[in-house]
Amino acid sequence: MNAAVATSVFAVFMVATVALGLLALRGRGKGGGLAEWSVGGRSLGPVFIWVLMAGEGYTSFSYLGAAGWGYNYGAPVLYVVAYMSCGYAIGYVVGPMLWAYARRHGLVGITDMVAHRFGRPWLGAVVAVLATVFLLPYIQLQITGMGVVLSVISYGAVSLNWAYFVAFAVTTGFVVVSGLRGSAWVSVLKDVLVIATLGFLAFSVPLHYFDGYGPFLDRLVTEKGEWLTLPGHGGGSGDGGGSGFGELWFISTTFLNSLTVVIFPTTVAGYLGARSADALRRNAMYLPAYNVLLFVPMLLGLAALFVVPGLTGAESNLALFKLVVDALPAWAVGLVGVAAALSSIVPMAVFMLVIGTMWGRSVLSLVPRFAERQKSAAQVVVVVAGSLALLLTYTAPNTLVRLSLISYEGMAQLLPMVLLALVWRRLTFRGAFSGLIVGVAVVCALVFTGNDPVGGVNAGLVALAANLAVALAVTLAGPRDADPRPDAEVLAHDPVGEEDESLDAAPAARSASDHRV
Repeated sequence: MNAAVATSVFAVFMVATVALGLLALRGRGKGGGLAEWSVGGRSLGPVFIWVLMAGEGYTSFSYLGAAGWGYNYGAPVLYVVAYMSCGYAIGYVVGPMLWAYARRHGLVGITDMVAHRFGRPWLGAVVAVLATVFLLPYIQLQITGMGVVLSVISYGAVSLNWAYFVAFAVTTGFVVVSGLRGSAWVSVLKDVLVIATLGFLAFSVPLHYFDGYGPFLDRLVTEKGEWLTLPGHGGGSGDGGGSGFGELWFISTTFLNSLTVVIFPTTVAGYLGARSADALRRNAMYLPAYNVLLFVPMLLGLAALFVVPGLTGAESNLALFKLVVDALPAWAVGLVGVAAALSSIVPMAVFMLVIGTMWGRSVLSLVPRFAERQKSAAQVVVVVAGSLALLLTYTAPNTLVRLSLISYEGMAQLLPMVLLALVWRRLTFRGAFSGLIVGVAVVCALVFTGNDPVGGVNAGLVALAANLAVALAVTLAGPRDADPRPDAEVLAHDPVGEEDESLDAAPAARSASDHRV
């Protein structure tokens, strides 16, 4: 009976999710072209942009990984709150700048920006392939996360294999049809449920298991003090220079991720969907408040240390749901499961959409037969990318899980080419490309040989330092790029005080070839 109730609640909300994706197209004909599908026609207001970009911070990690990290290590998991809050501050400047640059030149993603900045369409294709390698693991991890959630809330009645397929089918179905606008609409439903369920759990779990926060925190300080300081439980010596999650790791990871998140392709998709630069600035001010909710799964992970001790390996990621299933009635378990599932679906949809857009715009558009059918090509890529992640979830789950170790650190290597190049005209193609090759090689070598962190420092930051050193050395030692375009055509700036309409360089139906030089 419990399984029937919980899965029925889950099924109703999954149907509502697909319906919202279809409803998002109301009054928009056949859904418009690639810009309408991929960046919402650049017309999403502050509310939709806020909930869409908040979805970036609330994935299945919020319910599974954050609680699991809290359970296993304790304090080091706070890096998530730290880097996201710092990233929003950086995004206050970077978001409007990228938005204005893309709007002025009719661009729809970072691959477009790179191709336009350096005047080489094929470079956009290279970045698209590289970014796909670093994004695809996130799709697989969200499929896995949603599958685990569905299997747990069904009390084992739904197998993991079927749960994985449901995650893939629901997400692919609505993102192919409705694009970024559909993801924004579903984000509203997700946020309502996330706020409601995490708010409820923040009070109900300590009361149910410990008779309140006072007894719970007393036990935590007395019995689990190691979890409350860096480097956390089993994290190393605590001096920041060891092999664990010490102070240097915390600072370097927060710094690297806060820079990287502002140029992450999914974050940029949110930027470019905004109606105005002011919407992004307001968004950057309000989003840090949303991070308060992330403390709840972290805290519940610590509570699980006393209620369900002895969880090891991947099982520790179920710490929160083991508390929920034992403490709540089936209908409430179903609602928490829906919130967690939508926290997988929304970011997974944006990841799939961004991969499709990058390939449709920057890779397949180089083939003449696809040049005029970019949206259709992008939609096909979405299905292919999702299917590949689903297939590997079944057949070789460890392949993409291993790649996920370098996702953020690898994406960080695009920072000079995507961000530095847009504010410094002197950076040459040879310098940026050489630095990218060195940065990716260094981060892969360090991660896959087990040398992350390096002396307590995040390996991605070490690789980025090498990347920048090579980029600057090659740029300053080599010839200047022969690019006759003026600075206003090549560089980006924050459009403070500018009218949005003045940034429109061409009609919305601008062809794919317009961004090439």
